Amino acid sequence: MSFTDRTILITGGNAGIGRALAEALLARGNRVIVTGRNPASLAATLAANPGMAGHALDVTDRAALAAFPARLLAEHPDLDTVILNAGIMEAEDYTADAIDLDVAERTIATNLLAPIQLAAALLPHLRARPRAALVTVSSGLAFVPKAGNPVYSATKAAIHSWTQSLRHQLRGTSVTVHELAPPLVATELTPGQSRNPAALPLGAFIDEVMVLLSRGTVPDEILVERVLFQRKAETENRYAAAFAAINR
Repeated sequence: MSFTDRTILITGGNAGIGRALAEALLARGNRVIVTGRNPASLAATLAANPGMAGHALDVTDRAALAAFPARLLAEHPDLDTVILNAGIMEAEDYTADAIDLDVAERTIATNLLAPIQLAAALLPHLRARPRAALVTVSSGLAFVPKAGNPVYSATKAAIHSWTQSLRHQLRGTSVTVHELAPPLVATELTPGQSRNPAALPLGAFIDEVMVLLSRGTVPDEILVERVLFQRKAETENRYAAAFAAINR
């Protein structure tokens, strides 16, 4: 069923892909709630989009994350779609004499533990809805990693695997499970990424995603054309070449 006339939560909806997706879904007549860790960018997003609701939320704050679902459902009992988008991407150097694990711990908490915790809290509600959807956001790097961002790539590979298991477990319920796997997109996920000439323009990415979300049957894996270079690398026996291209 297409993503229209839904009540949608998007974590990390105050910037980048999350904000652009929230705005596109709002324009299609959906009711959209976003979360954001940065109060200023969250306020700017809400000011620019009348009718959009928002909550400040740092998904690495376990107590705040645990308290959030009850508050969310009290305000939005018709919630039927959750898009687990919040994520961070930072470089790591495992050749350093002293390896700092702060980045790894922060990345795992944001990209993997938080989606698991939020899904676990909201799935009982979603299963009670006549139609519902859970959307995870992985990455093309789930399929061919970027060596300079090893834990980021690993968390996205884990999200891909976890999503497959959720889809199987929920197959007999009202909840459909989808995975959005972006390629390199022109956002500020990493410094300067929005100016990278190799990045897919954000508007073009969102346009293609919205076509897929508007289908009568939304695909399990929401894949724009650009990401197939990574998604199909192994099955098309060109993994080594794809890895070399990403890591040159």
